[in-house]
Amino acid sequence: MTKFLLLGFSDVRELQILYLVMSLMIYLAALMGNLLIIMVVALDHYLHTPMYFFLVNLAILDIGSISVTIPKSMANSLMNTRSISYSGCVVQIFLFVFFVSGDVALLTIMVYDRYVAICKPLHYERVMNRRACVQMAASAWISSVLYSALHTGNTFSISFCGGNMVDQFFCEIPQILKLACTDSYLSENGVMAFRVCLVLSSFVLIIASYVQIFKTVLRIPLEQGRHKAFSTCLPRLIVISLFVSTVFFTYLKPTSSSMSGLDLVAAVLYFMLLPVMNPIIYSMRNKEIKAALRTLTRWRLLTKKEMSVSLS
Repeated sequence: MTKFLLLGFSDVRELQILYLVMSLMIYLAALMGNLLIIMVVALDHYLHTPMYFFLVNLAILDIGSISVTIPKSMANSLMNTRSISYSGCVVQIFLFVFFVSGDVALLTIMVYDRYVAICKPLHYERVMNRRACVQMAASAWISSVLYSALHTGNTFSISFCGGNMVDQFFCEIPQILKLACTDSYLSENGVMAFRVCLVLSSFVLIIASYVQIFKTVLRIPLEQGRHKAFSTCLPRLIVISLFVSTVFFTYLKPTSSSMSGLDLVAAVLYFMLLPVMNPIIYSMRNKEIKAALRTLTRWRLLTKKEMSVSLS
């Protein structure tokens, strides 16, 4: 097998162009939002804290995860083709699993950071020191690389005898396994079950941390403080819950011969939800990011004004 044929959005050229435009808008919005977070945190030294250090790592992973899938899908729509090479499919699966696994790990670490900050504020500087933060981030990246290598190698070590039609817009492991011979993918199913267990354990840790955070928040005497904490934590919890739900649906549902509309919706949420929603939750709803952005904008305007005065 030298190539796979991906699922096309439509055979109608006008609808293909519509899909291309919509995908481009979503991709650029996610790209600009995450790049904005990286730029603001890098330029404002007041944001050089553990939470924003992890946020920069999350933004890098989000850019990677959405860049692995959408550009290839857009290129196929533009050129009116559906093919992807065998090696291209291997690379796409490796990178996608790597970035998504890193996302889950970083989100878990960030929730732990908030748990220590809110529930154990006197121990925060000792627990979340610079060395601990670097070690946590490095462990998330390294473990994601190793896990992705295991997952990808195990997937493509099996024998394929079911054609080369992939019922998805990108190379996805559950859809690739449909093409495998019936007796050759049992080991990969074990790895997928292990992946679901990892995501579930991360989700349980996140829920347990948020329960402790909400208990602490409810003891805050000021109603304004409680409202601020809930408005910050609840959107993050909703997005994480949606993402985990789509992961469970994708990897635990019974295999079928054809792709349903619900499968497509779950797939879109699976690879677009976090990269698009994380910048909205962590920047547009974040007063510190907004204040830093306003400061950088004023500084840029003053710099331009001084340059124009000096030139005149």
